[in-house]
Parts: sequence; structure tokens; C-alpha cells
Amino acid sequence: MAWQVVNQSLNVAINSANANKSSPLTTRQMVQSYLVAVSASCGVALGLNNLVPRLRNLSPGTRTVLTRLVPFAAVASAGALNVFLMRGEEMRTGIDVFPVLGEADREALARAGRPEGDVTSLGRSRRAATLAVGETALSRVLNSSPIMIIPAMALFRLQRTEWLQRNPRYTVPVNLGLILATSFAVLPLALAAFPQRQRISADSLEEEFHGRGGEDGMVVFNRGI
Repeated sequence: MAWQVVNQSLNVAINSANANKSSPLTTRQMVQSYLVAVSASCGVALGLNNLVPRLRNLSPGTRTVLTRLVPFAAVASAGALNVFLMRGEEMRTGIDVFPVLGEADREALARAGRPEGDVTSLGRSRRAATLAVGETALSRVLNSSPIMIIPAMALFRLQRTEWLQRNPRYTVPVNLGLILATSFAVLPLALAAFPQRQRISADSLEEEFHGRGGEDGMVVFNRGI
């Protein structure tokens, strides 16, 4: 439970710092979201930990594998839920969307001495916010899945080898090494799964944005990380 609290506290900080920021949370909303996310994570972890030993029809080896996957289920579900809780206000009020600039638009801004990012928002879109939050939540699952599954399964196999059975003191260093290697390999891929500056057709958003897109009828918004 202590590590789940630490993990979800870190997730709250990451999700808050890397949100769209069109609709910032109040301190009260942030505290409420934090408490719900931590409670959900601990509830899933404790519930699965109590459930797996009761599955009498499974072989001991299968129960061992399932037990080692409990942290993954807790982290993945709570990580995705944490994103929706911390960024729920975006889906309720919408996020700013901007027209995609063509070459002529960028040249006009340059002549006026204005930065390329100095573009007036077309308004706030709840559909864009739902897409942004949903993709971010999925990226959390894509990040945690290999980290929580691959090292656990690899260690399970290694513990059955003669070398690790003769040298059990190496179990923790091997486990940490597997986690570290998987984290370095997976994190960049998870962050790059969806672009931070997301483009979408203006006609796929609410009716008020139809026909108001920039180049090729597209708009862009900040998905967050």
C-alpha cells in the first residue's frame, strides 16, 4: 500500500504538471482526485492479492504468475484512472484548439514580428479534450505494461535456473536490472505513441468548429504528456 501511495503521488504530480492547462484544477479538485486515485489503486492491489490465493483450481505455478501480475493490474488501472481524474475538468469544459497554419500564414506572422505560436484560439472543444485525455491514459498503460510484465516473467524463468537457485542473493539485483533496462527501452516509445501537438480535422469536432480549420481543414491542440 505504501508503494502504491508513492506511485500515485508521483502520477498526480506528472499529470498535473503536463496537463493541457486550458482548464486548471482547483486545489480542492486536485486533492479529491488524488485521494480517489490512491484509494482505487490500493483497492485493486489488495483485492487481487486476496483473490489469487483463493483460486484453488489453478496450479501453484499459475498462481505464482498471477500473483506477480497483480502489481501490473493495480498500476495500469490506477495510472489510467489517475489521468482521467486529474484531467477530468478538461473533458467537462474543453481545451483550446487552434487552426493549423499554412506557409502563407507563417510568413504573415513572421512579417508582423509575431511568434508562430501567437495564434488566437478557435474556442474550447470537449471532443478534443476527450481525445487528448484518452490518448494520454492509454500511453500510461503502454508504458506500465512492459515494465510490470516483462521483468516479472523473466525473473520467474530465471529463478528456475540452476545459477539463480545456487545464488539467490542475486535475485534482487537481477530484478532491478531487468526493470531498469525495460524502463529505458519502453518509456520513450510510450511517450512517442501519440504526438503532443495533436492534429485533427475541424469537422470531426463540435459543429461550431466545422469549416474553421486551417491548412487542409485541420486544427491542432496540446494533448499534454
